[in-house]
Amino acid sequence: MDGFRAAVGREGQFVTGHGYDVLLDTLGPDSQREAKLPDLQHKPDPWESAVQATCECLSWRGTLDNLERRNAEDALGETTYRDFPVRARSVVVTAHELMERGAFTADELRARMDQVRERINRA
Repeated sequence: MDGFRAAVGREGQFVTGHGYDVLLDTLGPDSQREAKLPDLQHKPDPWESAVQATCECLSWRGTLDNLERRNAEDALGETTYRDFPVRARSVVVTAHELMERGAFTADELRARMDQVRERINRA
């Protein structure tokens, strides 16, 4: 089982969560929290738009409500996943929350990530 970590929300509410190794392992050894917020005028990369659309569909179908995801993103993004770039936190927290809800396991996610990485490296 991946290491257990907990986060405390802004209102002091206890939000439980695991810092899944499959997600934490994607950070490089020298990764650290960004010193400043990213540019607000940034045009989203295609993957960012795809993640946003996926999150909207998950919310629309009742799998992961947008407000719940944003609250988790605030709590986990400032604690467990704080060293991830701000723009990557939504995908990391979405994966985290879906594993928490049993949609897939850490091993299944790791296998899928390996398949995608292999495809990208072949190109």
